[in-house]
Amino acid sequence: MNTAKSLSVLSAGAMLALTSVVVGPAGPSEAADTTTTFTVSGGALGISVPVSKDLGSGAAAGTLSAQLGAVTVTDNRAQLGASWTAQASSTGFTNTTVTAADPITSATYASGVATATTGIAAFVPGQLANALPAPLGATGITAFSASATTGNNSATWNPTVVVTIPAQAIQGRYQGVITHSVS
Repeated sequence: MNTAKSLSVLSAGAMLALTSVVVGPAGPSEAADTTTTFTVSGGALGISVPVSKDLGSGAAAGTLSAQLGAVTVTDNRAQLGASWTAQASSTGFTNTTVTAADPITSATYASGVATATTGIAAFVPGQLANALPAPLGATGITAFSASATTGNNSATWNPTVVVTIPAQAIQGRYQGVITHSVS
């Protein structure tokens, strides 16, 4: 019986030893870091405008007033604290029917408030709706601007153009070019 008891105790001891091996504390672990980088690339600063606009028709000594259509500046430079300024200028409006007629050069531009914006920036119209419009000519006027930008942004506005037709204007179709630029 002593032998059986000894074997039983020995078997129990072996089981405990086996359990200790299986359940015992884990060995030392290792960790390693990977420094990971990437680059955010900047894009371009651009402007889009309507291809053409017919302001309608008016009589000599009258005025024509119409919205030009959506003008949009898109700033994809992905910069912090950047700014941009959009300008508008115009040629004289020449008579394409009677080429000897004097050009009409009396036009004004009012940007009004933004019709849409994206991103973070301080967007400022060149002329508010209740302010006096700016004379439109060969020298550029500020149409819209943005400052204190955070990343990409855009602004869209629909400017009002007013042409004053002189009393001595010759009938016919007049054509000019309104140019928008941004920098």
